[in-house]
Formats: sequence, C-alpha cells, structure tokens
Amino acid sequence: MSQFKRLLVMLGPQMRHTPALQRAAALAESSGALLDVNVCVDDVDTFGLMADSRDRERLLEHNRQWLADEAEQLRGAGLDVSTELLLTRDPLGSVLAQVERLGCDLLVKDVQHEPILKRLLVTPLDWQLLKDSPVAVHLVSDIRLPLPRQIAAAVDLNSHGDGEHLDQQVIRSAHALALQCNADLHLLHVCDAAKTHIADFGAGTVTMPGFDGSVRTAQRAAFNRLGDHHQIALERRHFLEGPAIKAITQYIAHGRVDVIVMGNHRHDALHAFLGGTTAHVLEHPLCNVLAIKSVR
Repeated sequence: MSQFKRLLVMLGPQMRHTPALQRAAALAESSGALLDVNVCVDDVDTFGLMADSRDRERLLEHNRQWLADEAEQLRGAGLDVSTELLLTRDPLGSVLAQVERLGCDLLVKDVQHEPILKRLLVTPLDWQLLKDSPVAVHLVSDIRLPLPRQIAAAVDLNSHGDGEHLDQQVIRSAHALALQCNADLHLLHVCDAAKTHIADFGAGTVTMPGFDGSVRTAQRAAFNRLGDHHQIALERRHFLEGPAIKAITQYIAHGRVDVIVMGNHRHDALHAFLGGTTAHVLEHPLCNVLAIKSVR
C-alpha cells in the first residue's frame, strides 16, 4: 500500500512527456493512487510574447487539447486521471491552492534550472514550493527508469527540536517508497565537523582540540544505531564527510541513487538552508529529491 493516495503533477505550457510526468504516472500505476495533471500558464506577459490575445488563446487551446489527449492515454493504461489548465498571475499561490482543494499528499514537478542572475533577483518557484508546500514535494531532474530502483534516506542526526522525529519520518517515507517500487533502500548522512561548534551544547562557539574527532565518532555511532534500528544493511549505509553540498553531489555522481529523500523543517531558517544545500543538490542533472514535510 502506498503512502501517497493522490498525486498532483505540475507542468508548464511547453512541457509534454517530462521526467516528472513519467515518474508521477509510474507511481500512480504502481500504487493505484489518483493522478491530477495540471498545466500552469503564467498570465504575466513579461516579454510581450503574447501581446495578441489570439496568440494567448491558441496557446491555451493547444494545452487543453494536449491535456485531453494525455488523459485519454493515461486512462487507457488503467490510471484514474483528472486534468486542469490554470491561467494565473501567481503560480505559487495557484499550486498551493490546488494541493489544498484536491487534497493531494504529493506534489510532483520537474526541476526548473534557473540562471544564477535570475536566482539572485527572484526566488525560484522550486525553492518556494519546498518552503511553503504543506505536503511532500518530489522535484524531478532526470530519470533512468520511471520507477526508482535506488532510494537514499538522508538524515541529519539532529537531536534538537523536531530533527530527530524528522529523521524517522524521512526513513519511514523512503522505506515505504522503496517497498512500493521494489527498490533498494540506502541510508545517508554527511558529517561536516568544521561546522559543528560547542555552541550546540550551550558553551559558546569556540572549538577545542580533538573536538572534531569526538563529533565524528558520536555521529557515526548515532548513524549506525539508526541503521540497526531500521535494519538497513551495512553496505547500504553511507557516512560521508566534508561540506554537505560537495559530499552529496559526489555521492550522486558516483552512485546510482535515483531519489534522495530529505527532511523539510517548518521554520523560517529553512529558507536559508534551501538556498544552499538542497538548491545546489537539485542542480545535479541526475538528482531527484523527495522533500518530506516535518509533522509535529
């Protein structure tokens, strides 16, 4: 039985059989979940490309027809499918409203690779969805197969606040997805001792000789306890060291992981984190992230 009952896949007006649509359709087929396919057309004509109302209507009609044809094909494959075309000036608000109205528990979207200059001026929609979506978000960059075959649960071993509970949610979600897809489950943690200070224990921000080694030893022990508890084989545990972005992208480049399941904290500080680790991880061409929302 799948943990997700209703999937919403969001596409752009020029998108067709994208990795996100292929992944969402495969997940729906393997689980019997409902599938909602939405095309979101931005009504803000920034560059005057649709100054003629007839051009805009042709674009909308073209997408309506494509949605109707695609729904027929998906239903022919046995899927329970609904479609909708959204014309909006607020893509983020429209997507979140659809999630709430339809009662979806997973949002699937293609990764939108934005130029660096644009990211400096406007927060990418993907980042906003990771921060504001009330449900899990699966951002898909590229896929080898429609269903993932190797899934990695990335834990941070944070015992403060809701971090410990979120690690458990991440592993449970990754395990459920692995069972649904008949995939291998891996456990992943990055230990960046250089960023761990005594401040974590309420004693200021000064480090002491040997402290990095103590942190590494403690985190490795906690990591193995977590792996033992969830019965994850030793060869599928990956304790990485160094800066998180570099370590994770190297792991993706040298492994065959199809999806990294990561936690998504409910607090404002997440926005800064998403602008760093997760956002940079998403830039890897073979990285597909499933972000699990923290549930208190």
